[in-house]
Amino acid sequence: MDREVILTEEGYNKLEDEIEHLTTKTRREVAERIKTAREFGDISENSEYDDAKNEQARVETRIIQIEHQLRNARIIDTHDVPTDVVSIGVKVTVRTTADKKTMSFSVVGSAEADPPSNRLSNESPIGKALMGRKKGDKVTVVSPRGQVEYQVVKIEAED
Repeated sequence: MDREVILTEEGYNKLEDEIEHLTTKTRREVAERIKTAREFGDISENSEYDDAKNEQARVETRIIQIEHQLRNARIIDTHDVPTDVVSIGVKVTVRTTADKKTMSFSVVGSAEADPPSNRLSNESPIGKALMGRKKGDKVTVVSPRGQVEYQVVKIEAED
């Protein structure tokens, strides 16, 4: 049984754009690199050829991954997500109870997680702890630096 991939509409569209780019432009560029490297002669000691073949394998693997994600996607409409509890598709603001530091992030499915862009997976430690919680609820999350307690400050629809 294939695992369901939860995506926002934005995430689904990004994957469609990426696969379009990979299957048209990138595949063609890599094929051209392989063809050029073959023209250098003996491919057994040709690092250009090896690099191009490795790149081809990476591209084809990524295409397969994206096809799988799109085929098993369940799209969450972020405009219709209830904001009374934390769920995929909401923007949540939390405050640490120790130092009162506030942070906001969007809760997304694991396929869209991008922590540097404040997009945390529902399967991450903090995402998992917050799922189903309401404004005012406190949760304790075990992190590499120890336990951190957060309080849910605000839950809102994603922009």
